[in-house]
Amino acid sequence: MKDFADRKNSSMKAKRIVSNTIIYVILVVVSIIWVFPFIYLLLQSFRGESTHVVDYLIPKQWTFKNYLDLFDFSGTYPFMRWYLTTLCISLISCVFQTILVLMTSYCLSRMRFKGRKSIMKLILIIGMFPGFLTMIAIYYVVKQLGLIGNDAPIIGGPLALILIYVAGSATQYYIVKGFFDTIPKSLDEAAMIDGANRNTIFWKIILPLSKPIIIYTILITFVAPWGDFMMSSYLLGNRSETWTVAVGLQNWLTGNNGQNISLYFTRFCSGAVFTSIPIVILFFFLQRYYVEGITGGSVKG
Repeated sequence: MKDFADRKNSSMKAKRIVSNTIIYVILVVVSIIWVFPFIYLLLQSFRGESTHVVDYLIPKQWTFKNYLDLFDFSGTYPFMRWYLTTLCISLISCVFQTILVLMTSYCLSRMRFKGRKSIMKLILIIGMFPGFLTMIAIYYVVKQLGLIGNDAPIIGGPLALILIYVAGSATQYYIVKGFFDTIPKSLDEAAMIDGANRNTIFWKIILPLSKPIIIYTILITFVAPWGDFMMSSYLLGNRSETWTVAVGLQNWLTGNNGQNISLYFTRFCSGAVFTSIPIVILFFFLQRYYVEGITGGSVKG
């Protein structure tokens, strides 16, 4: 009987080792696939022997010139202007989107009113539609407002993007609402007994207890405008002084009927690496709150 139990344990242990080995191999392969593009961009950004695409990975000559060229404001393609424009758009959008998402989520979590569930379902359904389905309508709306076009002010395009990002922010309420649902409603009731109103409860009680979900919302609402290409390229057109980073980098590859890639490829690589720095820093320092926000907001309410 003991020998049978030992054989069974050995068999289970062998199966566990095999399954763990397979899982680790798959994870390693997937990690390599994910990391390789960034490693390629990083290495090519330091290449100094030529500016066009080459068929080898490790540079033969190393240089920082590709990064220094990014700070040339007087060039045809002013990367730092794109960078600062994108940063302003992302920061302003992030502030307003975070406030709107938190307020919307709090109302749907705490308040009970006629049509509440219907509104929640409608917002969810609207959020499921791809953004490009409304691009034509959005284009004509912002054009009628005088924000885009050859005669529009230079801040018109970035302002239009901010308005678009903020206008659709309420569709991101679901995870935040789930987090608010985990906060005991007895806190609200106790505060109301002491004379607090909904506004006071939201700002002085709920938000101080919601740091993880606030960090999560800030990250999501900052990253989306930072990396957006489709809406930006559609609205900003050919005015290079109003481009965002994503649009500018794409034009370094496809501009002038595809001829730019032979002149700007290494600068494109350095720009892509430089653009990823804020996102890497944010996730590095705020990763713990990001995970807590997602797990806390996964509660259905």
